[in-house]
Amino acid sequence: MKIAIMGAMPEEIEPLLNQVENIKETTYANNKYYEATYQGKEVVIAYSKIGKVFASLTATILIEKFGCDRLLFSGVAGAINKNLTIGDLIVANKLCQHDLDISAFGHPFGYVPEGSQFVHSDEGLIDIAKEVASKLTVHLYEGIIATGDQFVADSSRKAWISDTFCADALEMEGGSVAVVCNAMNVPFFILRAISDSADDNANVDFDTFLQNSAKVSANFILNMIEAME
Repeated sequence: MKIAIMGAMPEEIEPLLNQVENIKETTYANNKYYEATYQGKEVVIAYSKIGKVFASLTATILIEKFGCDRLLFSGVAGAINKNLTIGDLIVANKLCQHDLDISAFGHPFGYVPEGSQFVHSDEGLIDIAKEVASKLTVHLYEGIIATGDQFVADSSRKAWISDTFCADALEMEGGSVAVVCNAMNVPFFILRAISDSADDNANVDFDTFLQNSAKVSANFILNMIEAME
């Protein structure tokens, strides 16, 4: 078992690197990958940089070059669901791409031919997450995460994504990672801690709460790895 752990930004993987051991750094395709061990398990940690293209590239490299056979994503997201507040954890049961649009040809938003509007996460990894949440007495939300190449700080756009995809949270990488893992038959899990509310104050909240929310997500991911067999 070799576990890939991804984030989008340095702040999202720094809490992970502070906890793992035997770190070996490799530079590949203009990015850094950190092979390490945690609780006796092999892990490879990387931040992709922001956006769907970089996230797809990084996920593919983790699987193809480093031989990872499952992938966990740790990071932050904006809340759509009104029940989510800053610091809350949400795991995606399925993901979509809210900015993918060929509706001019009669297709639903987020869909391309031979693809699907939603990609479902691995149920086994979600079950492990639920066990970890129970052990830590942490409330873990489960819902739809929408991905797009835009930082949403607009109430009207947020409402459109909510209405169109019934999404609970939004971010900029998870949906593309899901497509890669699904195509390559690699189980994946997308965890996000809420850093903002994706509204007109999102940019201020994001900068304020990024590091703390990233630590919440990273700590949960490490507890998941400890629970894996």
